Amino acid sequence: MTVDVATSVRSASELSRLAKAHAYALGFDLAGIAALGPADTAPAFDEWLDAGYAGTMDYLSRGAEKRRDSRRALPGTTHAVVVGLDYGGREPSGPVARYARGDDYHDVMKHKLHGLHERIAADAGRSVAGKAYVDTGPLLERDLARQAGLGWFGKNTNLINPRLGSFFFIGVLVVDIELAVDAPFEADRCGTCTRCLDACPTDAFVAPRALDAKRCISYLTIESKDEIPDEFRSPIGELLYGCDICQEVCPWNVKFARTLFAESPFAAREALAGKDARALATELLSMSQPEFSVAFKGSPMKRAKLRGLRRNAAVVLGNIGC
Repeated sequence: MTVDVATSVRSASELSRLAKAHAYALGFDLAGIAALGPADTAPAFDEWLDAGYAGTMDYLSRGAEKRRDSRRALPGTTHAVVVGLDYGGREPSGPVARYARGDDYHDVMKHKLHGLHERIAADAGRSVAGKAYVDTGPLLERDLARQAGLGWFGKNTNLINPRLGSFFFIGVLVVDIELAVDAPFEADRCGTCTRCLDACPTDAFVAPRALDAKRCISYLTIESKDEIPDEFRSPIGELLYGCDICQEVCPWNVKFARTLFAESPFAAREALAGKDARALATELLSMSQPEFSVAFKGSPMKRAKLRGLRRNAAVVLGNIGC
């Protein structure tokens, strides 16, 4: 994407200040600047893939060379504006993970990032090449977020911000303009705490900051297309789609997680609002494909498809005792 604007001249420091101000004005809760280049965590990510911890998520191995150096995602780009968008960690627990109850975060985030791109180009006074990434491209967004000063890697593998916790999405806008970078977040503020590791119902953490996705409830109920193994059915409990347990118990979320504002695009849609696991599972099992398409239009839950959600519903109802 390239944006054309009238000519003006501003320093890298001023452009960075304006970019972050625009990000907050567009509704993002966090914003920082990082230089593109070799990714610090690429070797660890390659080792994670080689260990088989990605399960059937073969797409994660694609674009390895681009992933190892963020400059290759869009040749010519040099810097990234990294943003965070809160999705409501104070919302009550339920059968669907908090991030998936409303509109698809990919669409919400990209719309805002495209607006940010336009504003940056206007400030730069020239055509700016850039591209928005939200969880779908060959970028290690979490790596860039740490470099941009937005937080540290928690023992549950999530990025944790000291003022917000971890219930937020990460988005990246790579651009071909010089920006003043923020200091990386160097501290590890997890200390000796292991609440996230201890709370996982399926023992998915093989070590601090090392997740075996094949054992993770989010993977089992969303990414996996296979039947859920017997050993994990009971631990899944009443979770129909995704899992927030390792975030719920984190002291940083207990203290700093936020509630959603009334008009948030991530507020629970009508098909989910106020429904417990039994009611939702029963509805999903009786729902036709056309009904599902209407009820979950624009929802991240479509990723599992109706077939996957029916599989999950059957497991949940079995656990409840129906």
